[in-house]
Amino acid sequence: MGTPETPRLSIYRSNNEIYAQVINDLDGRTIVAASSLAVKGLDTMKKVDQAKAVGKTVAERALAAGISSVVFDRGGYLYHGRVKSLAEGAREAGLKF
Repeated sequence: MGTPETPRLSIYRSNNEIYAQVINDLDGRTIVAASSLAVKGLDTMKKVDQAKAVGKTVAERALAAGISSVVFDRGGYLYHGRVKSLAEGAREAGLKF
């Protein structure tokens, strides 16, 4: 459950793409979002590297919006592969879980 102080970083992963949203559940709104479709230059990268770039992008957007810490919602996916790579990218960009 995301609050205004610590919103929820939610992940959705399809076979081809990965999406991340920072959500305030109390207000029911998405604060920032990023996906492998929206980030430029990811066409030639491996999926794990795409996920890391999406994690960095969503973290940079969240920090610009004044959010420094989040609750991580992996959406039922196991914490490995693309999900782990996205989380590591977000941590490297300065987001705290």
